[in-house]
Amino acid sequence: MNLIKSTSTYSFFVIISRVLGYVRDLFIAIYLGSGPLADAFFVAFRIPNTFRRLFSEGTFNSAFVPSYISELNKGKNSAKTFANNVFNLLVMSLLFIVLIVEIFMPIFILLIAPGFTDDGKKLETTIYLTRITFPFLLFVSLSSFFSAILNSFNKFAIASAAPIILNIFLIFTLIYANYLNDSLVYYLSFAVTAAGIVQLFFLIFYTKNYYTPKFSFKIKYDKKIKFFFKKLIPSIFSSGVTQINILVGTIIASFEASAVSYLYYADRIYQINLAIAGIAIGTVLLPNLSKYIEKKNTNKIKFIQNKSLELSIFLSLPATFALLISPEQITSALFGYGSFDLSSVKNSANALFYFALGLPAFAFIKVFSSYIFARQNTKTPFVFSLYSVAANIFISVYFFSDFGFIIIPIATSISSWLNAMLLFLYLIKKNYFSFDELISFTILKILIISIITTLIFYQLINYFDYLLAYESEYKLLTIISIVFVTFIIYLLISIFTKAFKISDIKLKY
Repeated sequence: MNLIKSTSTYSFFVIISRVLGYVRDLFIAIYLGSGPLADAFFVAFRIPNTFRRLFSEGTFNSAFVPSYISELNKGKNSAKTFANNVFNLLVMSLLFIVLIVEIFMPIFILLIAPGFTDDGKKLETTIYLTRITFPFLLFVSLSSFFSAILNSFNKFAIASAAPIILNIFLIFTLIYANYLNDSLVYYLSFAVTAAGIVQLFFLIFYTKNYYTPKFSFKIKYDKKIKFFFKKLIPSIFSSGVTQINILVGTIIASFEASAVSYLYYADRIYQINLAIAGIAIGTVLLPNLSKYIEKKNTNKIKFIQNKSLELSIFLSLPATFALLISPEQITSALFGYGSFDLSSVKNSANALFYFALGLPAFAFIKVFSSYIFARQNTKTPFVFSLYSVAANIFISVYFFSDFGFIIIPIATSISSWLNAMLLFLYLIKKNYFSFDELISFTILKILIISIITTLIFYQLINYFDYLLAYESEYKLLTIISIVFVTFIIYLLISIFTKAFKISDIKLKY
């Protein structure tokens, strides 16, 4: 495997998905804005979308891939038996969860959006919409199972392309928004579940060369399966801690009008970079890192871990600086249209600024967790995640009355840095990670180059400020052009200073 090539392949489809996701959210911003219907839909969409991120963005991989690779080393039959048992248990467990939540949906919504109780119509709409979208949990979780099978064989393209289906379904629905009016949110909700079904069958089709599911009520609940599910629950919590913190924020934000929408749009912007700098790298490195740990190849382990950290910093640092210096211009250019007025732009931009402070930490959590998951240890990241979520809840609840919804991204960033530091210190203490001789110098070069290109970015933003005004028809084209030019400059300087080596693209990891 080549880390950069595999990450590029994974990232290519992730970027397409995120771009389509942006188009989707732009239409939603235009037609729904940040009003009561938007809040209701975002809560209904947040639940299945959170589970999509929890399961599909490396979390299920973290528990499944190391165990599955271990079984593959014993033989195809052993791996097939293990996979079948996991699949059957997943199907039955997920069906049970979906059924229970559907029955008790009013109670469920009161738990995740307690602030909606003051608005009976909004609450009723949210309950109905979530009943429509919640089955997506079943389909996306099973999709993650088949994605993990593909990733175990270093096949990343199809697994990373599958989420595109959801965005295509939603965009197609939004094209008819003018004809649907207030019914739009209901059609969008049905589109979410329909996309989940299509995505599942899409992945089943492409996995058939490696694994064909065989459903049975007779499950051999042996030590291997027990060990896997014992790892899975902590893995879901620890690898998806950023999403859990955001979900906690959504619950608290429901007490303030339109706050759920402001946080949603801010979240969508920084997630574009996180998908590449954290999720893609963590997902790609896990299969091979697991193999090297099985073989106790310490040189390869150290090499791949250092390269993945270096790549994560290289991708996350300039994006962080850019979001910090121009959150309003970026938010306005991406979403400032139609019902998404100037006030909505300013509120979402404030949230984006504080989310951006935690962007490197969000990426580090994904990468550092993978170092530990590859050693079939999900308990330690789980414990650290508990500390992170506890800190997030405490800060958000304690200061919410003083600062309002803006405390939520602040708390998320603080708690994420806490989590990242705990993971890093644990890796050092256990001698699971050590810096090689050159990485410190490379990180310093990346930092200096990021500062230089950020200053260029800042100058360009100021120079073309009139084209980035809220009323400007050219603001989207302008921000895309500025980002593209700045990225090319960043890349060229990095190649010239050898902070990024073209030869690394050909390296086998």
